[in-house]
Amino acid sequence: MKAIDSGRVRSCVGLMVLAVLAVAGDAAARGLVPRSLGPTTSTVVTIEKSYAAGTIVIVNANRTLDLVISDGRAIRYKIGVGRDGFRWSGTVKVGRKAEWPDWRPPAEMKARAAGLPDLVPAGPLNPLGARGIYLYKGGTDTLYRIHGTNEQSTVGNFASSGCFRMSNADVIDLYERVKVGSTVIVK
Repeated sequence: MKAIDSGRVRSCVGLMVLAVLAVAGDAAARGLVPRSLGPTTSTVVTIEKSYAAGTIVIVNANRTLDLVISDGRAIRYKIGVGRDGFRWSGTVKVGRKAEWPDWRPPAEMKARAAGLPDLVPAGPLNPLGARGIYLYKGGTDTLYRIHGTNEQSTVGNFASSGCFRMSNADVIDLYERVKVGSTVIVK
C-alpha cells in the first residue's frame, strides 16, 4: 500500500511542478517574469553622523538606504519608499531574513486592494523579490520589510505601502551583509 501511496504522491507532486512551470512559462512568454536581477546601485559614500558599523539608515526624502561599514562610511543603495500617507520614521531592528520569501498581504492592504490573494508563494512573480529583511519593534513584526522587487520602475520612487524596495541585485547584496538584530533608523 505504501508503494502505491508514494507513487500517487510523486504523481501529484510531478503534476504540481508541471502546473507551476506552465504558469511561469506563460508569465515569461507575456514578459512578466524578470530576465535579470535588476541594476546594482551600491556606492560607498561618506556620511556625516557617526553610527555603529552594521546600522542601516534610511532617508525617505532621498530614497536611499545606507549600510554603515565604518566610522563615517556607508554603502548607499537606491530604494523605493512609501507613497504619500504610507511613509514612516523610527528605529526598528532586523528581526529575521528570508531568501525568496512568500508574501502574505496584510489585512489592511487586502482591504484597500480587493482581490489580493492570502498568499503569493516564493518565486519570480512574488512582489517581495529575491530577499526579505523583516523589521521588528520591541520583538514584534512591524509588517514592514526591506525587500527586492520585480517592478524596477518603483525603485527610487515613492511607491510602496511603507516597505522599502530595492532591485533584487541590491537586496541580495544587502542581505549578505546585514545581521539579524541590526538597528534600522528610518528618517
